[in-house]
Amino acid sequence: MDTATINPTAATETMTAETAEQDVPPAGGTTAIKPLPVWFFCFEGLMSATYDLFKASPQTLWVLGALGVVNIVISLTVLRPRLKLAKRLWRGKNTRKVAIALLALRLGSHLALNLAGLAVVSTAGHIAFAVGMCALTVAMLWFCQRTALRAIAADDAAAGV
Repeated sequence: MDTATINPTAATETMTAETAEQDVPPAGGTTAIKPLPVWFFCFEGLMSATYDLFKASPQTLWVLGALGVVNIVISLTVLRPRLKLAKRLWRGKNTRKVAIALLALRLGSHLALNLAGLAVVSTAGHIAFAVGMCALTVAMLWFCQRTALRAIAADDAAAGV
């Protein structure tokens, strides 16, 4: 037996006040939509950096592939209760704009550097691009979620929920 099955309440006793407040349903009686955790956005940021990580070191293909599988499994299991939020996020224009902007930034920056004769070919250059894309993805997804949650709250308030 591992320690998680010996005392299942120990994990819930260590909740911080912030996570405890997120789990409390609003006064209207409906359950609040839990926000996606920031660590999930870090996974997504890593997925956005895979191209440059692979270009920096092709040996990382297997590790990146395994992390991609872990990302999918976590999305379908651990984050399953937050599926309602994910669906509402993807319905929003802002999330699609973020996805398109990140793709355009990736392709556009590499294309512009190639046209200028400054193609990124070094390992350090690809690592710098990977770190930049990862950080930008995490920040943009966090901001998109924040604005979507505010819009959902406004919609629910307008509907009288």
